[in-house]
Amino acid sequence: MSMEEGSSPCDGETQAAQLPSQAFDRTQQCGGWITFPFITGSEIFSFHPTPPARAPLPPPPGVLLPMNIHVYELACSFAYPTDATMAGLTLAAGGWINNFIVFLIGEFNVKSIEAAQLWNVVNGCTSMFPVLGAIVADSFLGNFTVICISSLFSLLGIILLLLCSTIDSLRPPPCDQNGPTSCITASRLQLSILYLAITLATIGLGGTRFTIGALGADQFDDPRHQGSFFNWYLFTLYTASAISATAVVYVEDNVSWGWGFGICAAANVVGLAIFVSGSRFYRPVKPKGSPFTGLARVVVAAVQKRNLVVSSKSEDYYNRADNGGVNLVAATPTGAFK
Repeated sequence: MSMEEGSSPCDGETQAAQLPSQAFDRTQQCGGWITFPFITGSEIFSFHPTPPARAPLPPPPGVLLPMNIHVYELACSFAYPTDATMAGLTLAAGGWINNFIVFLIGEFNVKSIEAAQLWNVVNGCTSMFPVLGAIVADSFLGNFTVICISSLFSLLGIILLLLCSTIDSLRPPPCDQNGPTSCITASRLQLSILYLAITLATIGLGGTRFTIGALGADQFDDPRHQGSFFNWYLFTLYTASAISATAVVYVEDNVSWGWGFGICAAANVVGLAIFVSGSRFYRPVKPKGSPFTGLARVVVAAVQKRNLVVSSKSEDYYNRADNGGVNLVAATPTGAFK
């Protein structure tokens, strides 16, 4: 008996048919090291000798499984693509942000002080947007959806930068250093397209910076595997950052901005495509609601009960169990936080 074509080890219907006497839980079968290359990737075809994050369900008596989940993960470990989401998106983002001041001065005739100020704004947004992206992912949409949407925003922004660098009408003419006239500043339309491109690319960078790591950590149960994942995650992150800050910047400075932004766009497309192709293996984690909602309720309740008379009877309060978990330890509120 063989696995049906197009079936997935995370397909609940397929597993339910194969294991009639056991309930299939997608959250227990998906995830693990099989998702790692789609999330981060590595420099070589990677095989992880550590055991999977969860053991496969044992087959019922008399039922022969077509392919065990453990064997499936082990076989797939030898044939993963080398480029993946984190490497592609980091390469794409670093390719434009590392050389952003030079691009503004050389292509849009922006003064050096104004270019530095604009870069500071972009740098601040790239530090603030990841927090907003994490809140949206945890509270409403989930990591997978936020990563996909942010990657599309990043791609659109880089494509606009590519168009600005290749179409003459989208940028002002270059300054004539030997001519009598001063540099021509960019028009409102040209600046609007430039700012739109920067905004989209910055949102894309912020929405994927933390959520990719969070999605990867959700695929593992064992803390040792989570630690190993973050080691490779950070290795891939800084390797891609180094490549973007050297090789891509070299292409932009010595070949053309069009080729440089073209490499960034291609890296973004490849990273997004590989990430989406691994969606069948990801463990689904539903959003748990906004943590700020609970904090707001606590503040409102505290304000409403600020004049409440505190009881001195221990039975009026929740009592925790002792170390053995058998006897309750009576306790009353203290003035430690008053």
